[in-house]
Amino acid sequence: MLIPEFPTQTHAFFWREIEALRASGVEVHVLSTKAPTDKCPHEFARIAIGQTHYVYPPSKLAVAFSVFRPAGLLQSLRYILNLSGSLGRKFRLLGHLMCAADLARHSIKNGVDHIHVHSCADAAHVVAMAKFLGGAPYSLHLHGDLPVYGVDHRQKMSGASFVAAAARPMQRQVIDEAGVPESRTYTLWMGVDTSRFSVPAMPRRRQGALHMVSVGRMHLCKGHRYTLQAMRMLIDMGADIRYTIAGSGPHEAEIAASVADGQFGDRVRLVGSLGEAEVLELLKTADAFVLSSTGIGEASPVAVMEAMAAGVPAVCSVIGGTPEMISDGVDGMLVAQEDVDGLASAIRRLHDDEAFRQRLGTAARQRAVEQFDSKATARKLLTAIEQSTG
Repeated sequence: MLIPEFPTQTHAFFWREIEALRASGVEVHVLSTKAPTDKCPHEFARIAIGQTHYVYPPSKLAVAFSVFRPAGLLQSLRYILNLSGSLGRKFRLLGHLMCAADLARHSIKNGVDHIHVHSCADAAHVVAMAKFLGGAPYSLHLHGDLPVYGVDHRQKMSGASFVAAAARPMQRQVIDEAGVPESRTYTLWMGVDTSRFSVPAMPRRRQGALHMVSVGRMHLCKGHRYTLQAMRMLIDMGADIRYTIAGSGPHEAEIAASVADGQFGDRVRLVGSLGEAEVLELLKTADAFVLSSTGIGEASPVAVMEAMAAGVPAVCSVIGGTPEMISDGVDGMLVAQEDVDGLASAIRRLHDDEAFRQRLGTAARQRAVEQFDSKATARKLLTAIEQSTG
């Protein structure tokens, strides 16, 4: 399993997939492009780092390894020259070639017979060249819209055994824009360990204010400002609402400014990055989960799966795979992107109609157990790998 800069804040679901595969008897080697620069808040981070082989910086033996495979080295150089972009970009990819040599050497040494890459960005170039150098066959997993992952997707994907996508719209992009035959594509969600989410036998009744929660990167594309605008509207109309925002990222200052502009006082809390156990505890106190993302890049958000597994109804913008994950008005609520009035209307209904809110939460939990459990999603990945190898 090759995961760029593993582990980070958003990588809990990768670790759960690795655990599920191992529990089924599969030997999983954890690989990564390079060590993460940010500290991972999850409890498994120390163990994961200790088990991970990082291909950057490449070992000195990797250079010698590539020299003794001149045919593969020539194929890799031809691969780089045929990519789009400037000479500077191609020169940078020469450094990736040495990482590819490190990856190929490591996989041969450890008897790795397949590499599944959770990225379609530069890590896909690395694994493609590693195959030229005698490394294992590989597959790719697309976790968002293709443009987010750079260019040259046809070249990256042409040598892959299969390409998985985290939502059907992304699978369609792989077929239509990257030219991968439909028979070599899958829609494969990431999953969550639903057994870790404690759900009371009876739906939890709201205590006081409606407590909304968001968990994710502090990035403008996550649309926090639209949720805050909807919340301001509802408070001005007399609704009693609290909002906890968990996560960190490049736009923390802008989001904090939106909170200050809304004059929410202690109704809104920014709690920073949380580990898995802390997210579980936060969801136990939540009455609703909100994801108001916009633009491109979102696929099938694991944070939404976690909320549903905890029996918390989610209000989500229509983006990526959210329409596949949620049946509007049945196990969650869907609104158009940037639709503040729509967000306000959905949140207001959860605020005013306790029976409806509880009914959605119960249905959300059921759907999570049936469709999003990491053991089931890991089995689907393993089946795809087995089918691709004959």
